[in-house]
Amino acid sequence: MYQKIRDAIKRSRADYTEIRVEDREATSIRFRGRDLEEAGAVVDAGGIVRCLVRSGGWGVVTFNDRDDLGAKVQQAYECARLAQTEEPIELAAIPIVEDHISVSLERDFRGVSLAEKKAMVEGYNDLLLGHDERIVDTATAYQDEFRHVTFASSEGTFVEEERPHVGVRLVARAREGDNVQTAMEGRAGQKGLAFVQGLDDLARQTAQRAVELLAAETVVGGRYPVVLNQRLAGVFAHEAFGHLSESDFVYENPQAQEMMVLGRRFGRDHLTIFDDGSTPGLLGTHRYDDEGTPTGRSDLIRDGILVGRLHSRETAAKMGEKPTGNARATGYRYPPIVRMTNTAIETGQTPFEELVGDIKLGIYACDAFGGQTMLENFSFSSAYAYMIRDGQIAEMVKDVILAGNLFTTLGNIDAVGDDFVWIESGGRCGKGQGGLPVTFGAPSIRIQDVVIGG
Repeated sequence: MYQKIRDAIKRSRADYTEIRVEDREATSIRFRGRDLEEAGAVVDAGGIVRCLVRSGGWGVVTFNDRDDLGAKVQQAYECARLAQTEEPIELAAIPIVEDHISVSLERDFRGVSLAEKKAMVEGYNDLLLGHDERIVDTATAYQDEFRHVTFASSEGTFVEEERPHVGVRLVARAREGDNVQTAMEGRAGQKGLAFVQGLDDLARQTAQRAVELLAAETVVGGRYPVVLNQRLAGVFAHEAFGHLSESDFVYENPQAQEMMVLGRRFGRDHLTIFDDGSTPGLLGTHRYDDEGTPTGRSDLIRDGILVGRLHSRETAAKMGEKPTGNARATGYRYPPIVRMTNTAIETGQTPFEELVGDIKLGIYACDAFGGQTMLENFSFSSAYAYMIRDGQIAEMVKDVILAGNLFTTLGNIDAVGDDFVWIESGGRCGKGQGGLPVTFGAPSIRIQDVVIGG
């Protein structure tokens, strides 16, 4: 394959050519209640050619048949010639590398039978269903995937990388009359089967939380000091700020350009937000992105100041900045676009007890059931929450919705915890191309004057 790819690229008449070839094998198992809804395996193989004619544009061809890569390159070149652009497209320079990245997994899931995987998932599902008679429904799922990705460019880069992914998702629904409550947990990473085995306690905790939510009162809406747990703080960083840092959005949106000016103060000195595609084992981690750019840490906010954004080679050239290794594609059917990898709020120095200790009346909001953003405005629903009364965690409450202006809220983060964790519960970002694996991380954080709707 190495020589076939090299030969095809060598014959290209485009200003720039790249080929990405992928081999993928995956397993998925899903229970809904007592019913096994899915148990199967998929083997997939294909590739994508991208050609750039700087006076024209990009030409893209995807394929499954690899017999004549030269013909695919020619097709992509002809498409690029027909494209039109207002100004020539340039690509920021990156190191030229040849590399092969293999992985070592603790219990490689490719060698485990479908029957054994099914038995594991069914065991978790039975624990959810059997925990309490008020658990009326479950959604328990397992997925593994192993991709071998080969990338080559006309500049000379040639990279082969193995990309594993394994995950389990647990959902329990409890009912008492018309009151229905849901709890969910998960675990996922670029690891082997051992990472998702032995999660019996996590299944029991999930079911118990769904039951406890039945008795929780709806929060009284108003303005409160709020402490976010690590998962909700990480989701906030990803959804509310991370997408605004993706430079294709900034470049194409004049309003975003006015907001996202480098050097602007967005928070206090203790606030740092970064994206790092090189942290081992996380869902968003790869040695190179899908343009062959090395990944690494990119600070977005440092000490409260906006200092960077996320780039592909094209956006970096357009904005006169450096590529960050954030050009990612969901699979070979898609060209890479600017995407987050592992996005996080950096750890602080405040113990959790101090975050809540001086709050007379507030809310401790945990995990996320979803949310939406519109430029600088956001709205998030926490999965569950507790009142804070006189510096102590008190009764559970539900239906907690946090809303506000991003920049005001960032400025109102007055304390950052010392309890940072990467949230390995499984996450996918749906920008443009469907679910792409990502991870977020954070310590607990405290925000003053948050609008809470119940």
